[in-house]
Amino acid sequence: MIRLSCAVLLFALACPTRAQVSESIEEGIVRFHASAAAASAMPPSFALVRPFPAVGPAPENFPVSVSFAREGGKSVATVAVPPGTSLYGTGCVTGPFLRNGQSVVTWNTDAYGYAYPAASLYQSHPWVLAVRPNGSAFGVLADTTWRTTIDLTSQISFASDGPEFPVTVIERDSPLEVVRALAVLTGTMEMPPKWAIGYHQCRYSYYPEARVREVARGFRERQIPCDVIWMDIDYMRGFRCFTFDPQHFPDPRRLNGDLHGQGFHTVWMIDPGIKAEPGYFVYDQGTALDAWVKRADGSVYQGEVWPGMCVFPDFLRRETREWWGTLYRDFMATGIDGVWNDMNEPAVFNVQSKTMPEDNIHRADPELGGPGPHARYHNVYGMMMVKASRDGVMAVNPDKRPFVLTRANYIGGHRYSAMWTGDNTADWPHLEESVSMVLNMGLSGQPFAGPDIGGFAGNGPSGQEGVLFARWMGVGALLPFSRGHTGKGNIDKEPWAFGPEVEATCRQALERRYRLLPYLYTLFHFAHADGSPIVRPVFFADPLDPALRSEDDAFLLGNAILVSPRLVPDRSRVPVLPKANWAKFDFGDGANPDLPELFIRPGAIVPTGPVMQHVNEKSLTDLTLLVCLDDKGEAKGVLYEDAGDGWGFRNGEYLKTAFHIRRVDDLLLLRIAATEGRMRRPWGDSPRTISVRVVNAPGLRVVQDESVTAYLAQQ
Repeated sequence: MIRLSCAVLLFALACPTRAQVSESIEEGIVRFHASAAAASAMPPSFALVRPFPAVGPAPENFPVSVSFAREGGKSVATVAVPPGTSLYGTGCVTGPFLRNGQSVVTWNTDAYGYAYPAASLYQSHPWVLAVRPNGSAFGVLADTTWRTTIDLTSQISFASDGPEFPVTVIERDSPLEVVRALAVLTGTMEMPPKWAIGYHQCRYSYYPEARVREVARGFRERQIPCDVIWMDIDYMRGFRCFTFDPQHFPDPRRLNGDLHGQGFHTVWMIDPGIKAEPGYFVYDQGTALDAWVKRADGSVYQGEVWPGMCVFPDFLRRETREWWGTLYRDFMATGIDGVWNDMNEPAVFNVQSKTMPEDNIHRADPELGGPGPHARYHNVYGMMMVKASRDGVMAVNPDKRPFVLTRANYIGGHRYSAMWTGDNTADWPHLEESVSMVLNMGLSGQPFAGPDIGGFAGNGPSGQEGVLFARWMGVGALLPFSRGHTGKGNIDKEPWAFGPEVEATCRQALERRYRLLPYLYTLFHFAHADGSPIVRPVFFADPLDPALRSEDDAFLLGNAILVSPRLVPDRSRVPVLPKANWAKFDFGDGANPDLPELFIRPGAIVPTGPVMQHVNEKSLTDLTLLVCLDDKGEAKGVLYEDAGDGWGFRNGEYLKTAFHIRRVDDLLLLRIAATEGRMRRPWGDSPRTISVRVVNAPGLRVVQDESVTAYLAQQ
């Protein structure tokens, strides 16, 4: 490998055409090219948050190398893997959490009821995280949007249908540092509105309007926490996007207003397929703008989706994206809070490929790479749709944080939307995969993700429908995106639909989420600030322990809580847990066999709050610190607070508090180690109280020093 005279492109021009080029773009991050010619022809990156020019040659001692080849008409990049290295990532994939020996294909696919070993699902993440036996780690990003086979059977191999592509390698001392460095390259998620971190209730579909009101009333009357009610496509007039069925939803503004009055927010679906019907305003506007994807012969492409024959916006064009954004103006004016972009692989009915022809033409902006075939832009079609949707929602409500959910995406798309794992199935294997899929999405830079709680396809194993749903709610209530959802024709799957025992379990599970909201919101802050995953594999607690490398029957919530759910019917499988003395805790619900066991790390402080029916019901005047002392008798933790919406936090309108507890004889001394931010104290006119619960040393008296007194006295 050329490392000096060919290290950066400036010098590579004097080298042989096929000489490999390697260049540093950040400290410990090296980009490899197959040749100087490939470096010169490097297309714009959809994955990266900005261009990263070379800053110098690759270090002589950089421990990872990449080899390039053309094999069978494909562009191939290969990275050797040291013995004993564990492989993860590759985004939203089926199968085991540990990816060694697996192979996937990046080709966004409508995969209803998918099952292992499905090669392609809804999203594409050409990224692998590799963890060596000594705990150090590296990450490999193949920066190509073309269909790519990622083969991890013996090494890391990317085989792409497209031209030669750059490969970026991140070298760090730990896997967490690699994921954070990936966020330097691809950007971090925006801080979501706090209501989006609450529980969401959905199905295909809640209609008519009376059914929506009935579901909302069911949550409030039963005192089951919930923040968001979702509307699937049956709210539309004949599945025409940006319309409302006048019979089933005659007054969406009033419906949204009434739900807001009960503490709910609403999310409504918008698909990319636009009914090809003259007189339908979206079709007419798009046609006048020449906004649609074209066939190879230049004619407008049409494919069948829910409304019948549809045209598809070419989201690779700035003019189309800007027009699409304007469609949200009247839509959001009805009081809609969030947007759900579905079917955006894009899915097309009644064709073997399940999508549009690969030789369709996208007239992409020059800065995105210029015109090209659908084969090149297929994997970023959904990403560019949600970017356009997010920009449109932002333009309508500039003082609010937008919430957009997408089914299809590409690595880097977390900058625009949350994601879910698609149309899973109501069975035990899919419950198990809920954990491994969300973990690998987090390790691929996609922190705000979750499954359809309860399973979308089907009702569940006969006689086990209720217990499956209860277990799924138990774990789903502790994942970043927490939404119950099911398909048309299935049984009801609201928390109370399976009888009083399951209802009680669901209530306890969701009360856990809302008690932990101060901690969860803090984790979202760090995901936004530095790319830290919200949920993490247990081996992050001890990267040197080989027994933890494949463990996906448990997971970490941040770095302080370990969650051990019941993922098999008989609860016989016991996960391998870290060797440190993590202390078990609960909220008075520990006797429930269908709820996950919870553990807190020695040395951790976890901020918690009261049970709420929605995130804005109560302010955090009663703060409880869950504490687990380490072997030195100390613990520390952080609480992040802001307004829960809007952008004031960017200008310092937030409060970050670092707590420290130390045991002194038979006393515990609580102090405020540091504060940051200039937000007015969120407890306002009601004084905040701080309670301390030490789970591994109960009965010790807590003394607050003067820093706590001053903190509580400030307004």
